[in-house]
Order: sequence, then structure tokens, then C-alpha cells
Amino acid sequence: MPICGFRAATGVEFARLTGEAWSRTRKLPVAFTHIAFLASPAPAAQEALAALTALHGQCPPYAADVIVALGGDGFMLQTLHESQGLGLPVYGMNCGTVGFLMNEYSAERLAERLAAAEEAVINPLAMRAVSSTGEITHALAINEVSLLRAGPQAAKLRISVDGKERMAELVCDGALLATPAGSTAYNYSAHGPILPIGADVLALTAMSSFRPRRWRGALLPKSVVVRFDVLEHEKRPVRADADSRPVPDVVSVEIRSEPGVRHRILFDPGHGLEERLIVEQFA
Repeated sequence: MPICGFRAATGVEFARLTGEAWSRTRKLPVAFTHIAFLASPAPAAQEALAALTALHGQCPPYAADVIVALGGDGFMLQTLHESQGLGLPVYGMNCGTVGFLMNEYSAERLAERLAAAEEAVINPLAMRAVSSTGEITHALAINEVSLLRAGPQAAKLRISVDGKERMAELVCDGALLATPAGSTAYNYSAHGPILPIGADVLALTAMSSFRPRRWRGALLPKSVVVRFDVLEHEKRPVRADADSRPVPDVVSVEIRSEPGVRHRILFDPGHGLEERLIVEQFA
């Protein structure tokens, strides 16, 4: 559900939002004076919201210099999606269970932390999914787009890259395409590789591949278009997910990187995405 009066963009709005948002984008100021605090419904996040707004006041997102998101990674993704048309940096503070995209929560010295924060810019994936009824769904995904079996039988997928068939039949529980920022999420749980944040590659990872046996996936240039066709979709239904937003009963899914949309995430110095990705590999 949209928060604080703004909503996520659909595929037809990509170009318009990009132009509007980045015409308003500013160089990071020395100090942020207008802060929009957004919080998940979790009690810890709501307590943090009350404490921080009592100290710093509250500003609507459209008039803010920066957004501070209070919650976990799921709420951070929601905030990034729903604020993308504003072109604002987002600084997350962990009040949830998973906080890979978040900074440590503290009510103290927030202004100083914001002024010293390091910015990472990431591009989402753009998904075009076609259902068995012909309905077309456009969505953006910051972490990954996944296809998952929706019935008792394994999925059968055909994989094409830039219009060329690369795998005639993948029998599996599912497959996903992940960004570098999302490579430590579902992709990593499925034994996919962790990608450096600046890498111009995407991770294509299979989940429980049955045939080809133990196929682990591929690394693909960021510029490619990946297409999944669902084989025997009536017998072996498949759903698509863009950052956990489901599209049921798909017959084909096309995915590409969307360079026109840029998400700006702020991290405390020494704790940015690059450092977190390295630490994760030695954990």
C-alpha cells in the first residue's frame, strides 16, 4: 500500500518519472534540513518514529531533502519503490529482523550521520510478465525477479538471452535474475553468487535444478534482456515475483535492467554496500 501520499510507478510511467525526478535531483548537501521519517507498522519502528520526530520534526516526502526509513529490509524496498519519483536519497535505520540495506538504529547524532553518509546508486530490474489470460504486468525489482512453481510439479522453463535460446528446457522449482544489490538476498539462499555492487552483471540462478542436473546458473551482462517461457503452463503453473510482488499463472516473463531509474541509498561511512558484500562472503 502506498505510504505518505505517494505511490510506486508502473511500467508506462518510467520515462515520465525519470525526467521529473532527476530534474529535481540535487548534489548531496553538507547537511540535510528537511527530513521525512517513514516507519513500518512494527512496534520498534513506531517507537523510533516517535522518538526521532520529537527530536527533528516531520516533513512530507515531497518537501524533504532526505527520507529516513525505519524498519527492516522489506520496508526499505517498499520505501525505495514508492519514493522513486522523488529522486531523494533514502537512509535506512534497522528496526526489523533483516537489515542488510539498513544502518544501525540510534536516536543520537542523526544530523551528523546523514551529513557524513556515503551514497550508493543502484538500478532496478524491469519486468514484463504475461499471464495465461494475456494480461500484461509491468513491475520494477530492486533485488530480483523470480519465477516459482505454483503447483506440486516442477516447473519447466525455456531461457532466452537477447532473443537467442540458451536453454531449451530447465526443470526446476524456479529461477531468478538478481541485481548486485539483491545478490545477497534470495539469490544467495539459492546458492547463487554474490556480485560486487559496481559490477555490470546480473546473476541468473536456478532453484533446485533437476535437469540439467545441478545447473547453478550464469552471470550475464547487465545490458541483456532475459526471457523465460513457461512450458506446459496448464500442467505446471508458475508465478512471477518482483521483489515479492506476485503475478500468478505467467506464461512468459521478460526482464531487463532499467538504467533510467536510479535508487539512492545512504550508508554510514565504512558500512556501505561494497563492504557489506565483502563481509557477507567471509561470514
